[in-house]
Amino acid sequence: MSLLPYDIVSIEPTRIGLVVLQSDETIERDMMQMRGTADLFFSRVPSGQEVTAETLQSMAGHIEASAALFPQTLRLNAVGYGCTSGTAQIGVQEIERLVKSGTKTQAVSQPVSALVAACQHLKLKRIAFLSPYLEEVSANLRTVLQQNGVETPVFGTFGEAEETKVVRISGASVQSAARHLLAEGGLDGIFLSCTNLRTMDLIAPMEAELGLPVLSSNLVLAWHLAQLSGDPKALQGPGRLFAAQAAE
Repeated sequence: MSLLPYDIVSIEPTRIGLVVLQSDETIERDMMQMRGTADLFFSRVPSGQEVTAETLQSMAGHIEASAALFPQTLRLNAVGYGCTSGTAQIGVQEIERLVKSGTKTQAVSQPVSALVAACQHLKLKRIAFLSPYLEEVSANLRTVLQQNGVETPVFGTFGEAEETKVVRISGASVQSAARHLLAEGGLDGIFLSCTNLRTMDLIAPMEAELGLPVLSSNLVLAWHLAQLSGDPKALQGPGRLFAAQAAE
């Protein structure tokens, strides 16, 4: 055996972590598609296949341990918790506390705070809200949005509780639902809720057709994580949200 010499090099990219639901089949693909200058790190948190207030709340008991699975020698620039309805159920501040208890990071986000920040950035006050889940699952989130100056006067849902079906809802169904919700008029944009709903490839064509900003859980989370990381180019996505950032 030969004991061989080696050199150590400095590796200091922007580092972004994401705690992903065990049942989610979409968000990792979307984040990798939007990857800019950042190195991305993923961990999983146990989650139920059926989405209810109880299953969403149960994830709180596992978030710290999931965050602890990120490389412990690194300090992440930002960490995201990848669940929209789960954040509304557990609470923004509790999510941040649990993530920071598990890993070293300067900032924590999730789709709820990210959506509020995105609406403020684009100056959106009244948006249509499309959810795949049962109405009661979205009630907490709509309340949080209202408390932060974002009204959701038009709400629509596919009424689905099973994650394996949510991820397979067609893009055509999403586009048709968006047209229906926006037909009333008087709205500033639309939000497509759920990190597991496959919407990333729909953002640009929907904005071109509808003439309004189209936001999704994964889009706003990526944008917000990039802002919080201190590197706006860490993640780069489609649509008016990222275009508005690039224009500044």
